Amino acid sequence: MFENLLEIINVNIESISAIIQTNDRLRKIAKTGIVDTQKLKDDPEIIELEELLKRIPNDKDWELYEHCAVVTRLYAIYENFVEDLISSWLKYLQNIVENYLELDEKIQNTHREGVGRILLEFKKDRFKDFSINQVIRGLFYGTTNENKNYELLPKAFLLHDQNLRKDVLEKLFADAGIGNTWQWVVKHRKVRNFIEEIRGNQNNAEEELNQLISYRNEAAHGVVDQILGTQELLDLCDFIKALCQALAELVTYQIIQKQISTGKAQKIGEVTEWYKTPKAAVAKINEGSFSIGTSIFLVRETSSYCRLATIESIKINHISLKRIEIFSEIEVGLKFDIDAKKGLKIYIIVADSGE
Repeated sequence: MFENLLEIINVNIESISAIIQTNDRLRKIAKTGIVDTQKLKDDPEIIELEELLKRIPNDKDWELYEHCAVVTRLYAIYENFVEDLISSWLKYLQNIVENYLELDEKIQNTHREGVGRILLEFKKDRFKDFSINQVIRGLFYGTTNENKNYELLPKAFLLHDQNLRKDVLEKLFADAGIGNTWQWVVKHRKVRNFIEEIRGNQNNAEEELNQLISYRNEAAHGVVDQILGTQELLDLCDFIKALCQALAELVTYQIIQKQISTGKAQKIGEVTEWYKTPKAAVAKINEGSFSIGTSIFLVRETSSYCRLATIESIKINHISLKRIEIFSEIEVGLKFDIDAKKGLKIYIIVADSGE
């Protein structure tokens, strides 16, 4: 559901990782050399390399600026992702819940207070791209019910002035109607794997996030006391990727729950067996109709798992089918475009949610 947002951050973080590794390799080349420049002294490329090596900074300065650039950029990627994710959630929400007054009271309160704050500070530069009409229109339409096409202005929900540590992050999501954010994060498989395998349980997710923010603040505003090495910087990249994946799956899960409550999604079955090599499952399907190419959601709340998948093949009793309609429980063979696991619940969208 948020594959595009995740793809953007993954590409950005992979670029950072590539730069870190390139810098590390260049530092090693600068120390040890890679060719016999005497034998190739007439080669223009070698001459250029010699000139380059004469002008490289000392290791300490090089590593300092690399450290500052990486932690600053990583935090920006994380913060922008959170804001884009909450904005997307609000867009989905206004399409799922058609009547503004049926939104959770917390969401209505945040929206109203946010609009009020924007109006009070309207002349500040950060609101220069908005008109008065844009700010108040969604709230007016919603509260008067004069127009079902109300709008939840994302900016009204994102008026934070603090770094997105655990408590601030949880508040942002809670104000937008999503609770237990950090509980979901720490149970997520990728975050758990990072803490267990990379950190050896010597750190936790909150401490990991706090360290990144501290490094970023020092890089931007103070004296840098600790310069992270190549592997430490690469590990931070992996942590932010895991954290963003967890948050994306949380919001996907919340959207499904909203769709279920409004009759726009339903649980149709559960994966009872999973075969990793062909990415194929045996599932008990209770009811529903779907075909090859149908998008479904694989969910397990207890382990913070919620992913969008596409059905690539359908089999009943070893017979391939393009489409099925089920009215009572039956075992179905399903092939997905992603990995899954035994015990995942299968959900399907049964009506257009305005996606």
